[in-house]
Formats: sequence, C-alpha cells, structure tokens
Amino acid sequence: RPIDSWHSACAREFEISSAGAQIIPPRSHEWTLMNSPTLYLDDMAYAIQLALAPVFLLTGIAGMLNVMAGRLARIIDRGRRVAESPEITAADIAGPLSTELAGLERRRHLASAAITACTLSALLVCTVVATLFLEVLLKLNFKILLGILFTCATFALVVGLSYFLREVHLATMTVRIQTSRSK
Repeated sequence: RPIDSWHSACAREFEISSAGAQIIPPRSHEWTLMNSPTLYLDDMAYAIQLALAPVFLLTGIAGMLNVMAGRLARIIDRGRRVAESPEITAADIAGPLSTELAGLERRRHLASAAITACTLSALLVCTVVATLFLEVLLKLNFKILLGILFTCATFALVVGLSYFLREVHLATMTVRIQTSRSK
C-alpha cells in the first residue's frame, strides 16, 4: 500500500504546464531522493575515499615512529652501558665519558621530542579521519575544521622530522670511527 500511495502521489504531482513543454516534478519525490539510502552510501563511499590519503600518511608516520623509537632505545642502552660500567673511575666521569653522556642525553631529548611531535601528528590525522566521517554522518560542513586539523598535523610532522634530523646530525657528529692503516 505505501508504494501504491507514493506512485499515486507522484502521478498527481507531475503536471504539464500551460505551455505543454514543462514537467513539474513532485516535491515528495525530490525529498525521497535526497534522503535515500543510495545517496547516503555514495556519501559514505566518498568519505572513505577522502580518508584514504590521511590513512596512508598515518602509515608513514607509524613507520617513522618505529625508526625513532628504535634509535631512542639504542641511545638509552648506550647511556646505561656507559654509566653503569664497572671500570669507570671518577676521572673518566669528569672527562670524556661526561662529554659522551651529555651528548647521549641531548640525543635522548631530541629523539623524545621527535617522537612526541610525530605522535601528535598521528593523533591529528586520526582526528581528520574521524571528522570526515562525522561530516557525512551528521551532514554538517567541517571543511574549515578539517583544513585546520590537517595543517596542524602537517606542521607537527615537520617539527618531529626536524627534531629527528637534528638528532641524526648530532649522532653523526659525535661518532668516532677508528681507521687503522696496516700494511
């Protein structure tokens, strides 16, 4: 019955104007099309397509975090080995080992700051993805918010990569590679 009444309502609302060339569409038919599940699924599919790029960015950030965490673990392990070595004397702590420990502490701080900034970037990217879906579900316009969130995510990633680059630079400046020439 509801389908029959809808068809009869559509038939009543399609009228030919006095000129005979114009068809007036029914208002109930337009309302039905705008709220149909097909359009909702199309909107959701579009939101999923839009969310793919930030998800790939999130994957890249996760890879960078893995590398940074590995470097931080090696810095901490080296610092423990140096500080807890049984053959360390008071003169060693005041001399070259003190310099090495200070360098390791600086590198630890830079690696930790890089991880923090990249994690913030990942959280902001997750917020972008969630906002994309909320925009479709709630049928609201969050374009300005999305732009701000994505810009902040990119900025946080740049800051994190800058800290990481500084830590790598510091590590290469303090490395001591002994080369011996034997003939």
